[in-house]
Amino acid sequence: MPELPEVEVTRRFLAPRVVGRRILEIVHDDTARYQGTQSAVGLRVIEAGRRGKFLRFRLEEDRELIVHLGMSGGFRLQPTGHTRVVWKVGDQVLYFHDPRRFGRWWVIAEGDESRIPLLARMGPEPLDPGFSAALLGARLGKRQSPIKAVLLDQTVIAGLGNIYADESLFAAGIRPDRPANTLELAEVEALAAAIRRVLAEALKAGGSTLGDGAYRLPDARPGYFQHAHKVYGRAAQPCRRCQTAIVRIKIAGRSTHFCPVCQR
Repeated sequence: MPELPEVEVTRRFLAPRVVGRRILEIVHDDTARYQGTQSAVGLRVIEAGRRGKFLRFRLEEDRELIVHLGMSGGFRLQPTGHTRVVWKVGDQVLYFHDPRRFGRWWVIAEGDESRIPLLARMGPEPLDPGFSAALLGARLGKRQSPIKAVLLDQTVIAGLGNIYADESLFAAGIRPDRPANTLELAEVEALAAAIRRVLAEALKAGGSTLGDGAYRLPDARPGYFQHAHKVYGRAAQPCRRCQTAIVRIKIAGRSTHFCPVCQR
């Protein structure tokens, strides 16, 4: 699933192509997955934003177009065999490509998140200036679940998924199966700094395009951060730091990768 870096890279690509332009058409054949889109036709896009893994396009008349890419969704400049939505904005035509059909669109009154409960309960943005170790520690609270599972909870922190939770925990030297409430202050500080650093590096590299090639920028370019992964997707390969074999386990039903030496 695209995570914060991939969604943010997509936002940055789309913003200059849609902001200030009027929506001329939104074409699809699935009103359950793409809700209320006709009400956006004729409105101008005022701003292209992001909240966690959601894209938020602010429109005229106090409306918003919310897009969640799902597990395999993304925008393309050319139609594909898995085009689900055609979005005409001014002289720009964008194609929403989604092989697995988990992507969702909503047009809502600005700020009315009642139809998107997860968006309404989203935790703090890790790249916001106000994100800190103190804030992260407060969000972890007394949770006894493994720290990896807690980081995947979007109500705790927005935007992290499997890739960047694993990479951040490695960078901080914390085992992913460690109960969250056992982290000491210094470890929370290291984790908060690692999350910010890993996300910033991933953004700079354009996100991660994995072996399935599902995530790409709209112009079909891949991201390159996968080449810098320290643990994610590297089960049984040597740790880049100590050469110990990377271990893969399941936490909260998700494949989880770590170094048993560097993450004690």
